[in-house]
Amino acid sequence: MEFSLAKLNSFLFFKLPSAFWSGVRVKSITPQSCEATVKHRWFNQNPFNSMYFAVQAMAAELTTGALVMLYIKNSGKKISMLVANNNGNFSKKATGRITFACHDGNLIAESINKAIATGEGQTFWMKSVGVNEKGEQVSEFNFEWTIKLK
Repeated sequence: MEFSLAKLNSFLFFKLPSAFWSGVRVKSITPQSCEATVKHRWFNQNPFNSMYFAVQAMAAELTTGALVMLYIKNSGKKISMLVANNNGNFSKKATGRITFACHDGNLIAESINKAIATGEGQTFWMKSVGVNEKGEQVSEFNFEWTIKLK
């Protein structure tokens, strides 16, 4: 898969439809970072008039997972990826447009190179932070990714 914004958002529609219909969209991706946004609306709300935590988790995971996919594609190897663990903290009601950003691209290359060199699976943690339109942090998620040569 080519790593353009259009291709990533099409990938959402076909492979992660719950994220797509909830309004999650990739807005930018570089080798170092990925940003995705989602707007609070009726379809993705909780009973407390804010964004449901699972929608926030989908957007946050996407920012980390898209980076892992980018590095796997660039490696030219067949590598599987899977979330082994995650945690999240919520500091403010998520209303309006929330932007999630992960800036941990540098962690992936080292793990992929080690997996290729040793043939052993590798794990690493990546963080994604969600902020509202005022720049206030609303949530923070950490994902433990595992990668392994196929």
